[in-house]
Amino acid sequence: MKSLYYIIKYTFITLWSVFVISPFLWALSTSFKNANAVTGGATYIPWLQFQPTMEGWRVLVKSGGQGGIDIIAPYINSIVVTMSASVISLTLGTLAAYSLSRFTFKVGFIKNNDITFFFISQRIMPPIVLSIPFFIMLSKFGLLDSLPGLVIVYVALLMPIAVWIMVDFFNGVPREIDETALIDGCNPFQAFYKVVLPNSIPGLIVAFLFCIIFGWNDFFFAFVLTFTKVQLIPVAIVALNSSVTPWWSLSASALVSVAPLVIIAFIVERYLSKGNLSGALK
Repeated sequence: MKSLYYIIKYTFITLWSVFVISPFLWALSTSFKNANAVTGGATYIPWLQFQPTMEGWRVLVKSGGQGGIDIIAPYINSIVVTMSASVISLTLGTLAAYSLSRFTFKVGFIKNNDITFFFISQRIMPPIVLSIPFFIMLSKFGLLDSLPGLVIVYVALLMPIAVWIMVDFFNGVPREIDETALIDGCNPFQAFYKVVLPNSIPGLIVAFLFCIIFGWNDFFFAFVLTFTKVQLIPVAIVALNSSVTPWWSLSASALVSVAPLVIIAFIVERYLSKGNLSGALK
């Protein structure tokens, strides 16, 4: 019975791994093809089934006048906007989440749960509903088609995610930790900063990772709120499309775009265990 369990378990893991990895392998193979290799039928093994070429990758660093699109500047812009907005959102969202978790707020019939729902409700609205207000606001302050303007918009979009995740996480952290710190002479802010926050690293990492994913993959606001001065990587990838879809360059750009998220996921995976709360109480 035990051997059957392991057979089923590892068979499922293997099949799931193949399912997840196959699109990446397909994109990697396609990125080294030319138009004839793509349209000539399904081929996967370079040198045996098709002659590999670097044209799909060269297009990414060529200028528009050379028949390509330079994604280096959009790539850097995406890193700056996503990281800045994620850090700001996590900082403000964590403070708001801790307040909602540890203190009681009441204004008429509005209570903590209502405030928390208000934050996450901002993610329920369709992006098109927010596009016009954001557009008018940024145009009034001269921030359209600029990195600071995108950072402001992304903070408004990402902070509800941080609040939602961190409220749930702080609710799972024993209040005795705060009380122990207060007994030891800490004020409420010191208890949060020196005791609760270090024991909340897994939740911080999860919230930060979700902020990065949602910010990095956003296309709608990056497209609506920018024109010529600033361009992010999702918009740059879509700009590769023409009358004939260049699957080779699209595959290469997709791999380049997803690489930071994969690397970050591998780095932070080890910190996602909640077991670090063991022994935190006296």
